Amino acid sequence: MLKKIQRAVRAMLPASGEEALPEPLILSRDEHSISRRQISKHALTILYDLNKAGHEAYLVGGCIRDLLLGGHPKDFDVATDATPEQVLALFRRARIVGRRFRIVHVRFGREIIEVTTFRASHDDAGSDGRQTDEGMLLRDNVFGSLREDALRRDFTVNALYYTVDEFRVLDYTGGLQDLQARTLRIIGDPEQRYREDPVRMLRAIRFAAKLDFSIEAKTAAPMQALSEQLGQVAPARLFDEVLKLFLGGHGARVFELLQQYQLFAPLFPATAGALAAGDERGQRLIECALANTDQRIANDKSVTPAFLYASLIWPAYTAAQAIAERDGLPAWQARQRAGQIAIEQQQQSVSIPKRFSIPAREIWNLQHNLQVAKGKRAESLLGHPRFRAAYDFMLMREQAGETIERGSDFWTELQKHHPVPEYRDTKDAPRPRRRRRGGARRKPEAQ
Repeated sequence: MLKKIQRAVRAMLPASGEEALPEPLILSRDEHSISRRQISKHALTILYDLNKAGHEAYLVGGCIRDLLLGGHPKDFDVATDATPEQVLALFRRARIVGRRFRIVHVRFGREIIEVTTFRASHDDAGSDGRQTDEGMLLRDNVFGSLREDALRRDFTVNALYYTVDEFRVLDYTGGLQDLQARTLRIIGDPEQRYREDPVRMLRAIRFAAKLDFSIEAKTAAPMQALSEQLGQVAPARLFDEVLKLFLGGHGARVFELLQQYQLFAPLFPATAGALAAGDERGQRLIECALANTDQRIANDKSVTPAFLYASLIWPAYTAAQAIAERDGLPAWQARQRAGQIAIEQQQQSVSIPKRFSIPAREIWNLQHNLQVAKGKRAESLLGHPRFRAAYDFMLMREQAGETIERGSDFWTELQKHHPVPEYRDTKDAPRPRRRRRGGARRKPEAQ
C-alpha cells in the first residue's frame, strides 16, 4: 500500500525549484487500498445522506491514516460543509456537543460518529472565535472550506480526506509523504499551533508512540520551551488526555517521550521532582507498571486509572511520607498525610475523580498492611476489594528493585490455598467507548 502512495507522491510532486501546486494531491481509487468494506456502515450512511442533501462530506483524520497504514480503525470521523444545525436537522439521533469546538454526535445504537463542520483560519474569527493573550484558543467555531479545514488540522497525517464521490483520497498538507516517511509533522508554525492549544504537544507524543513515528525536528523544537503552557489547560481536560496517553497500549513509550521532551513535569510535577532528586526505584516502578499495562491491553485485559495513578504518583507519595516522618509524625499518620498531600498536589495540574483517587490511596495504604498482617488478619485481607491491586502493586515494587520484608512470596503462597479473583471493580473502570474484559493472571500486572 505504501509503495502505491510513494509512486503517486513522486508523480505529483513539483519538479525541483517549482512552487508547490495549490491543488491537493489526489489518490484515485486504484492508487489506494481503502475499501468501503473497511468503513463503518453508519459512517458511510452519513456521507451519502449529507451528499444527497447537497453538502460536501468526507471521512477525515485518524481513520484514513490508519487504513492507509493497514490498520483497523474503531472510530470514524466526518467533516462537512454543513453547519452543526444543518447536520442536526438531517439525523434523528444527533446532538451538538462542546462549546470550544462544536461537534455533532450522531448515534447509531452504541456507535457514535463525530461530524464536524469545515473550520477556517482564526485570523477572521470575529465573534465565533476567542483567544487568550498568549494565543490559546478558547473557542474555535469559525467555519470555512475543505482546504481551510485541512490547514486547521493538527498534523499532516491526520489531514487526509476520503470521499465516496469516486472514492478518492485528498491530501492538502503533504500527509501522504509523511505517512510514507513515518514522520509526524505539525501543520503551520509549531509555536503558534502549540500556543493555540498546548494539548497538541501531548497529541504529538501519543501519535509518535502509537504509530512508531519520529517527530519532525521543527515540530519537536518548541516543546520544551512551551511545556509550561500546559498549565493553562483545565485539569479536567488533562485527566482525559492522561488516560489517552497511558491507556492506549503504548504507555511505556509515551512515558519515555514525555520525559525526553520535558512534558512529564507539567503533568506530574511532584513525581517529576522526586525522580529528579534521584528516586531510581520510583522511575523503574513507573516503567514496570506501564509495560505491564501495555501487555494487559495487548492481551485484551482490563485496566483501570486507579492503578495507573497509584503508580504514577507513588514517587511523590513516598517523598511526602519521608518528609512527614522527618517532621516527627508517627508512621501511620505520616502515611495518611502523604496520601492526602500527594493527591492534593496532583489535582492542581491533572484532576483525578474520587472514584480513582480513593482506590489509589487504598492501594498505597494496603502496602503497609500486606507487610505486617499475619494469621487470620492476613486471610481476612484476601477479601479486601483492593487486595489484588495492592498485591500486584507490591510485585511491581519488588520488580523495580525494592526489598520488602514479608513481601509477595508470602501472599503468592497464601493465595494458593485461598484463591482470590482478579481485581475488577467496575466503579474504578474508565468510561471509554471500548470495553475490555479481564482474565486470570499470576504475574505482576498493572490494572
